[in-house]
Amino acid sequence: MKRGFSFSVTVVVSAIVFIYFCTVFVFIDRWFGLMTSPGIMNAIAFTGVAFMCVLNYAYAILADPGRVPSSFMPDIEDTEVPIHEIKRKGGDLRFCQKCSCFKPPRAHHCRVCKRCILRMDHHCNWINNCVGHANYKVFFVFVVYAVIACIYSLILLVGSLMNDSQNDKQHSADTFRVAYVISGLLLVPLSVALSVLLGWHIYLILQNKTTIEYHEGVRAMWLAEKGGTVYKHPYDLGAYENLTTVLGPSIFCWICPFSRHIGNGLRFRTAYDRVSTSSTSK
Repeated sequence: MKRGFSFSVTVVVSAIVFIYFCTVFVFIDRWFGLMTSPGIMNAIAFTGVAFMCVLNYAYAILADPGRVPSSFMPDIEDTEVPIHEIKRKGGDLRFCQKCSCFKPPRAHHCRVCKRCILRMDHHCNWINNCVGHANYKVFFVFVVYAVIACIYSLILLVGSLMNDSQNDKQHSADTFRVAYVISGLLLVPLSVALSVLLGWHIYLILQNKTTIEYHEGVRAMWLAEKGGTVYKHPYDLGAYENLTTVLGPSIFCWICPFSRHIGNGLRFRTAYDRVSTSSTSK
């Protein structure tokens, strides 16, 4: 997938670099002193969080979100696949006219990337890439570390300002006024926006939904209520199983940028798998 220069990515990288240097060389230095034990510990801790944030951000940008194989063909006679996604109109199997291929379950065509993406969540301008099957976890982990870094930096900013005022260093603090003001203007809205984004994706993971599936589900619920039935998201396996499906089987790997557990993205476990398994065992 060819991608050129991205202004949005440049803005994000510039913000990360600016906040990191202000946090370590201004906030921590002026509060604790970089050569003291608390200063060294805070500098190492913040550097570790910033490193993981940058690592996951880079991977989210560079990773292919999930390409639909040209040879993919849905098998309607496969008894191990209890459901097949169909078009809203006509009831045919989903076929992408632009890519000239069938769409696997949960795949959608991205107008920006100009191809179908496996388990597509959304196209994110801030990573200049789609968020899909292969890079959803690393995108989520990036947001987690970004929230931690922003709140951590904001606490250090406030602590540094309070320390200056208590020690009558207001005159020397004026030298760093620009750094404090710009950092505050960046960190406050970023902390709020990223926390909301994190909360939203935690909700989606617990429901085993993508952003697209959430909006489709709202319509499906309305149609189900209109028809006197109850709609249930077919990929909802329960909160814990949803977590392990997206983030991994072990809690220790949930905040690591590894996704070896996700499979090929062409087939996903559904709530109907349990029904078919239990009926078979009987």
